[in-house]
Order: sequence, then C-alpha cells, then structure tokens
Amino acid sequence: MIGGATWLWWIGFHAAVVVLLLADAFLTGRSRNAKLSQRLAWGWTVFLILASVGFAAWIAREQGRALGLQFIAGYAIETSLSIDNLFVFLVLFRGFGIDERHQRQALTWGVVGAIVLRAIFIAVGVALLSRFEWITWIFGAFLLYAAWRLLFGNSAKDAIPEWIRRLQPTKGSLLPVILAVEVTDLLFATDSIPAVLAVSRDPFIVYTSNIAAILGLRSLYFVLAGLLDRLRYLHYGLGALLAFVAFKMLAARWIEIPITISLAIIGGILAICAIASALAGERQPETGA
Repeated sequence: MIGGATWLWWIGFHAAVVVLLLADAFLTGRSRNAKLSQRLAWGWTVFLILASVGFAAWIAREQGRALGLQFIAGYAIETSLSIDNLFVFLVLFRGFGIDERHQRQALTWGVVGAIVLRAIFIAVGVALLSRFEWITWIFGAFLLYAAWRLLFGNSAKDAIPEWIRRLQPTKGSLLPVILAVEVTDLLFATDSIPAVLAVSRDPFIVYTSNIAAILGLRSLYFVLAGLLDRLRYLHYGLGALLAFVAFKMLAARWIEIPITISLAIIGGILAICAIASALAGERQPETGA
C-alpha cells in the first residue's frame, strides 16, 4: 500500500487518465462544425461526470462508503472551484487572439501540466502552497487590471495589453498562453487543494478527485465558451467576473466566500449579461478568437 492504495490501483488510475486524455484530444478536436463540436463537448463532459461517479462507486465498494463519499465531495469541490479558472482561460484565449483549434492544444498541454503540478503539491502538502500566497496578490491585482480593461473596452481582446501580446515569439504562438494557463491553475490550486484536503486526508482520494475534476475542464471550457459566444456584452460580463475573482483572491485572508455563494454570483452575472445581450440583439463573433 502507498498513499492509501496499492500500486495496481495507482497504475490503473493513471492508465485510465492517459486513455481519457487521448480520447479527449482526438474526439473533441476532430470536428470543424461548430454545432457538432458543441454537442461533442457536452457529450464528453457528461461522460466524464458519469465516469467519475462510477469510479466513486467502485471506491465505495472496494474501500468503503465513507471514502466513496469523500471522493464525490472532493470532485464536486474541485469542479466548482475550477469554474473561476475557465473564465480566466476564456479571457486569456480571447485576449491573445487564439483560435479554437489552438485553444484545444493549449488546454491539452495545460491539463497535462496541471496533473503533474497537482501531484507534486498533494504529495508535499499545503505547506508548499503557502509559499505561493504572496503571488496571489500580484495575480489578483492583474485580474483587477484586466477587469478594468474589459469593462471599459470594446471586446475581450482588450483584456490583454498590446505590449504583452507582442511578447509572443511568433503570431499565434502557444508558449506564453500555455505558461499563463499553468500559472493560473497553480494559483487557483492554493485554494482548491486545501479545500479538498478539508474533506479527506486520504492521498489517493484527494489526488484522484483532483485529477478527475481537471480532466473535465477542457470539455467544460468549450461548453461554456459555446454558450457565451453569442453574448453581445460578453466582455462586460467577463470584466465583472474577473473583478469578482480578484476580490475573492485579495480578500481571502479576511473574507471566506462559500462555494454556493460564489457560484450564485457567477450565475447572476452571466444571467444579467445574457438578458442584456438578448435585449440588444445577437453580437457579431470576434475575429481571431
């Protein structure tokens, strides 16, 4: 036994992760038809949720009902807290003008990097995460700046200043975007991993619930992007969302916002954005996004 499970369980879980990553990359990235691509994203998201529930049932059968419920709790917490990440990813991709095909590639590498980083952090513990706390202040300030540019700009591209876009080695280069995705996940992990550790101290449960949630981020991102793509006032909604995320990060030491309240606020902002967009009429798609 190692970390609450046998070597066979660890190897089997990672083998399943590799298979799912390959299936995700090839299945959801094949279609160039927007409607079919959206349906695939929805279908794959539902499949990954059902697979996670099935894995929890298997854990409950083999290791006991308590651990199965801990996995479900950890998975739900990690998925809920990851919603913030998706909006930051959306702003990053729109800001850098990355098309959908390259967004898929960036997210694939981002998920692989996130799995490696989460494994390191969970193995070392919360002590390592606390060393990155000061960076959240810088990141929070940057999100506030991006929110301000979005609220007073004309599109989501305005979130990224021109001088930052010029840092790209070549037009459409994914390197700075992938690095930004990894840094974003790293910083949000300072909240999500301790939250999961609060419901379970079993390393296998904490790790597998984190990875299961991360696996669903790629398809969930395209579900979200597809739903928001027609909103005329998307950049205003994203600006308000980034401001809220920045507030959560900067005020975390003094104010703890429950996940339910956070999701309600996000839903409220998106609802207002959708209603305002519907009243104003469908927006024109942004070029290069």
